[in-house]
Amino acid sequence: MDSWVDGQPADALSLKDRGLAYGDGLFETIAVCGGQPLLLDRHLSRLAGGCSRLRLATDHELIRREVLAYATALGDGVLKLILTRGDGLRGYAPDPSAQARRILQGNPPAAYPAVHGERGIRLFPCATRLATQPLLAGLKHLNRLEQVIARSEWQDAGHAEGLMLDQAGHVIEGVFSNLFLVRDGTLITADLKRCGVEGVMRAELLFQAESLGIPVQITDIPLEQLQSADEVFVCNSVYGVWPVHAYGALSWSVGPLTRKLQTIARALLDA
Repeated sequence: MDSWVDGQPADALSLKDRGLAYGDGLFETIAVCGGQPLLLDRHLSRLAGGCSRLRLATDHELIRREVLAYATALGDGVLKLILTRGDGLRGYAPDPSAQARRILQGNPPAAYPAVHGERGIRLFPCATRLATQPLLAGLKHLNRLEQVIARSEWQDAGHAEGLMLDQAGHVIEGVFSNLFLVRDGTLITADLKRCGVEGVMRAELLFQAESLGIPVQITDIPLEQLQSADEVFVCNSVYGVWPVHAYGALSWSVGPLTRKLQTIARALLDA
């Protein structure tokens, strides 16, 4: 399917675009089923928050209309929405009057092995550490070089995802997912105030857990706490939930809370 730029079919972008020059922008990766963009309100809410923090001027109702129209045309697949600050002259200083450029791209449905969800995955221990930058923490901004470098650390099929730590050695997230622990019935995930991406599925699972009365803790997670976890899983808004059965010498069974939240995530993504 053709990409759209500012609402029109296009296959090229200006060389002056600040997204290309500086990574000056944001993106959302949205699963589409039957022409419907899934978890759209959460995606657009995160996007709006990112625009506010980056002072990126845009028309959010226009974005919603374009995403809905593009998803209808796509049918089933994965929609990528990119906002950049548009064209700019040489230099870092942004034009305060610039309107964001809107880019929509469509891809076929993601094809992951069913065994990832059924039996779980093994995490690769990434050497690449996430930098501490509270100004950008949580955002799905365009500079993903840390993730690119981390993902290049392994090529074997035995690892479906990698674990990323911060500079202090705390567990933060996967390369393309958020990570949860379960210990004594409490659902635990990393505090992302210093680095990491506040994933849409992460937010939804925290909401669902609290609605079900499941204790939730958002906190710093030292790496050694993995040893005392009863369950571990990763999640994102495209594949849902994958149990984690191993990380290095550590191993876990697929537990009941993981299965419960996996079922909820699957229902949301099969809508």
